[in-house]
Amino acid sequence: MQECHCEDKQMKLAQLLLKYKDTPGALIPVLQQAQEIFGYLSPELLKEISAGLKIPLSRTYGVATFYSQFHLKPRGRNIIKVCQGTACHVRGGSKVLEAIKSYVGVETGETSEDLRFTLETVACLGACGLAPVMMVNEETEGQLTPDKAVKKIADCE
Repeated sequence: MQECHCEDKQMKLAQLLLKYKDTPGALIPVLQQAQEIFGYLSPELLKEISAGLKIPLSRTYGVATFYSQFHLKPRGRNIIKVCQGTACHVRGGSKVLEAIKSYVGVETGETSEDLRFTLETVACLGACGLAPVMMVNEETEGQLTPDKAVKKIADCE
């Protein structure tokens, strides 16, 4: 079953590279779509993209590492973004972050070994009136305490 899934991804990549092979300036859209297909940009994938677009690997790697939207390592099924902006900081955001780190067992910028969680910090989520705030995937959670944050995360698959 897993092989079919991988073959499907490889077919999508081949179609993507064929579509953009002669298109100038296609690197960023190809990286975006490849990441959507595979979840992240592995070294092997970057090599395939470079070969398919006839672009030096150093350029492909440079673009992939320059933009924060691209990820070179697998990410968790649940992306946790903890606000560290001024309002959140003043209202205990750092305690919330420490509780999450302890529960998930990773540092900021890391993914748990079981690929359940990726933990990130952000400068602002734009919900200062609800500080401290975090996002779990697409859901914004506000007025957090360390315990409330951990309970929200514990409910994630």
